[in-house]
Amino acid sequence: MIKRKLGQGLEVSALSLGAMGYGKARELPDRAEMIALLRTAVERGMDFFDTAEVYGPWTNEEMVGEALAPVRDKVKIATKFGWDIDQETGRHRGGVNSRPAQIRSSIEGSLKRLRTDHIDLYYQHRVDPDVPMEDVAGTVKELIAEGKVLWFGLSEAGAQSIRRAHAVQPVAALQSEYSLWTREPEEEIIPAIEELGIGLVPFSPLGKGFLTGKIDVGTTFDSSDIRAEIPRFSEEARVANQKLIDLIRKIGEKHGATPAQVALAWLLARKPWIVPLFGTRKLERFEENIGALNVALDKFDLDEIEKANIVIQGARYPEAMLRRSGL
Repeated sequence: MIKRKLGQGLEVSALSLGAMGYGKARELPDRAEMIALLRTAVERGMDFFDTAEVYGPWTNEEMVGEALAPVRDKVKIATKFGWDIDQETGRHRGGVNSRPAQIRSSIEGSLKRLRTDHIDLYYQHRVDPDVPMEDVAGTVKELIAEGKVLWFGLSEAGAQSIRRAHAVQPVAALQSEYSLWTREPEEEIIPAIEELGIGLVPFSPLGKGFLTGKIDVGTTFDSSDIRAEIPRFSEEARVANQKLIDLIRKIGEKHGATPAQVALAWLLARKPWIVPLFGTRKLERFEENIGALNVALDKFDLDEIEKANIVIQGARYPEAMLRRSGL
């Protein structure tokens, strides 16, 4: 698998696998299959994997740790801190917490669960408005000096927060939602990180499944499916947003590619320091997604997407969810 460079010398596979859905909040009946998929990804050349303390909490890191322990020297693991989690019980108390003491206790727990002596990329999961960014970056800088962390990252941070953190400890990567149907980062975030030499790891590059072309107005979502609450997945929005699917399907036919592969190839074509982060629990979807590395969109394809000027309908999250997440 081809490699890409994020910031501060961090080189990783051009695509990353997110494990959020593995063992989150429950023990999945297909735990063995999830571990097998992670190890298969390594065999296919992927070396960049993403988890977080809050996923579960803890069940996700434990599963990723078990899966990657035999190949630890071949991979780079990213995990995240920053939620108010009781470090004794694993109970998520709600809200964010990036106080230095919390960060230090979080790293020790993550190291143990991931069965490693260092975290390759340590993200602040959400900005904590009650803790100066300088204190957060300063704490991670100390962890880097101690060898417990190799690179510092931020997630869903604004341009000002990024600059403040970077001034204390250079940031290697920013993780934010970015895709063909979530392009807000192009306004301020992407220019800022390009100026500072920070890489971008876009999550939800397939628009929570919509950009695969497998969701239409007739699709129904179970009440436990977060998409049932998201305005962008309302029936009205799905009808309007189908224009985007029609466009990328047309481009895909030219390249012998699926809509999902076009969506990932579009991100790869944006900047050489963008490494899309996708999640899947199925080997066939994994194979399809990494096939995007063989899809080279040309200037005509990229221009066609821009000239279409498709305005996406519906917010990416409900207002209440945005407030809970500090977005």
